[in-house]
Amino acid sequence: MKVKDLQVRKSVDSIELEIVSIDEPRTWSNPRGSGRVASATAKDDTGEVKLTLWNDDIDKVKKGDTIVIENGWVGEFQGEKQLSTGRYGKLTVNPK
Repeated sequence: MKVKDLQVRKSVDSIELEIVSIDEPRTWSNPRGSGRVASATAKDDTGEVKLTLWNDDIDKVKKGDTIVIENGWVGEFQGEKQLSTGRYGKLTVNPK
């Protein structure tokens, strides 16, 4: 799959991307738990997409890394597509 093929509220079987930038992580909490989240920008040869990194995944990646997201999810925030591993997905860094 490529960035140009991503659709809001659809799953992503597998996508390979390069990390362009990562924002500072923020903490969150609610009655169900707490954790960290960071926004990033990732790209492939068809475009860029916002990427939401959760908890341990934040520490795995840095600018310039190649990642693969398997079983991911595309959401939307303020009219912009946001790719995430979702509940059941997996992020692999520099898979080659």
